[in-house]
Amino acid sequence: MSNYAIAINVQQRPEVLERVLRVVRHRGFNITNLAMQLNDNNTSSIDMSLQSDRAIELLTNQINKLIDVLDCQVLAGQTNKTTESAKG
Repeated sequence: MSNYAIAINVQQRPEVLERVLRVVRHRGFNITNLAMQLNDNNTSSIDMSLQSDRAIELLTNQINKLIDVLDCQVLAGQTNKTTESAKG
């Protein structure tokens, strides 16, 4: 299983976090850590740590398509080698 960290900048709207979380769930990613900060310029920053066997691009491409999402960047990605070696 791979671990990823992404940073998302969004417009401050009541429904934007729900939309992002829905896409994460539908794409098969597990959230291990979530932090959200309100910025002064009517935007919010969302930092997420995720786990999945799927490629992170499947998620980031869909998040970038969401209304009110300004930017989505992958900060880090690594494979959990102990889990993979145990499987094989």
